[in-house]
Amino acid sequence: MEYSPPPLFKQGPSAIARLVVFVALALMLLVLDARYKTLEKVREVIGTGLYPLQRVMLVPRDAVRGSLDFLTSGYQLRTENSALQANNLKLSLIASQTGQLEAENRHLRDLLQLAQRPGMQATPSEIQYDARDPFTQKVIIDQGTRSGIQLGAPVVSEGGVLGQVTRIYALQAEVTLITDKDQAIPVQVVRTGLRSVIYGTPRGEALDLRFVPSSADLQVGDQLVTSGLDGVFPPGLPVAKVAQIDHQADTAFARVICTPVAQIHGPRQLLVLHYQPQVLPPPAEFESGSSRDPGKNAGKKGAKPDAPKALATDGASSAAAHPQPEAKEAAKESTKESTKEPAKEATKGAKESAKGVPNTTAKSNAPTAPNVAKPASPNPGIAKPASAGATSKAHP
Repeated sequence: MEYSPPPLFKQGPSAIARLVVFVALALMLLVLDARYKTLEKVREVIGTGLYPLQRVMLVPRDAVRGSLDFLTSGYQLRTENSALQANNLKLSLIASQTGQLEAENRHLRDLLQLAQRPGMQATPSEIQYDARDPFTQKVIIDQGTRSGIQLGAPVVSEGGVLGQVTRIYALQAEVTLITDKDQAIPVQVVRTGLRSVIYGTPRGEALDLRFVPSSADLQVGDQLVTSGLDGVFPPGLPVAKVAQIDHQADTAFARVICTPVAQIHGPRQLLVLHYQPQVLPPPAEFESGSSRDPGKNAGKKGAKPDAPKALATDGASSAAAHPQPEAKEAAKESTKESTKEPAKEATKGAKESAKGVPNTTAKSNAPTAPNVAKPASPNPGIAKPASAGATSKAHP
């Protein structure tokens, strides 16, 4: 009689087999999500479903924070109010000067026929909480696709650039700070215009300015702003200041440590920028446009066969103007032979006539003298020399 355990104690597959199956499934999901972004929709749906639960769990924290703000002393409120008024006066003066400079810049760009820089729109947002991963510098804000937030949008504060939107949901968005080790921003030095790329550090406290030659004109205290070459960050936003420069002998680049201008972990209110740069079309469109117009190409192709004819005409004219030395020698020899033979025939005929013999040779050969004087020249540009017989007829 076979023994079988009750259904409650049946274990099914072994623990090792289940471990292998789940590890393979996890690796497959990781590869699919990293390569093909197949789980983005699933993640958005889960994030939207968990949003009400997150808000409920944040209610106690918001209540404690609001009560602390209510119990703030009057002295601190007066201090902050005076500081805000002074800052408001400075900003109003800068705004008046900025308006005049913008008008002059627009006028100069119109004179130089340069494209106008696109404007920017901003969406205010607030930080809800930090990300769950302690090894990254990321925060969660309370604005998402419903507020018009786009993936990759730059995030700034009153001090300067703070980060970039790297993941977006319907009601929330994830912002990677500039101090994260995987974040990079193209920048340039305000004083010299030197361009480079600034990266975050593993500790998340400072910034690393890479690819700077040791001989570059860089000083401690130089201000770095966005260059706008990546098409994501608008140009001119303050990013960091140079804090330390180390010239190393074993490499051609200097080690430059920078400090962020904006307070990374201080403010809670942020601005998400909507920046759309003017991107030129790729070169392939220009090539396809030129190939669609066969008339121009046909005209260009039809003009090519005329080039050999022009070369042949130029060669003939140059040969006629500058005859070759071999043709000159052949013409001289033929001229000498043609002048010597009629002279000999005339002398022989005079001797025979003195003896009483009729000069048949002179009569038969005299008219043929001009035919002998034709030079055999391969160049058509050489003129034919005159014969002795023709000269004697013209001047008896």
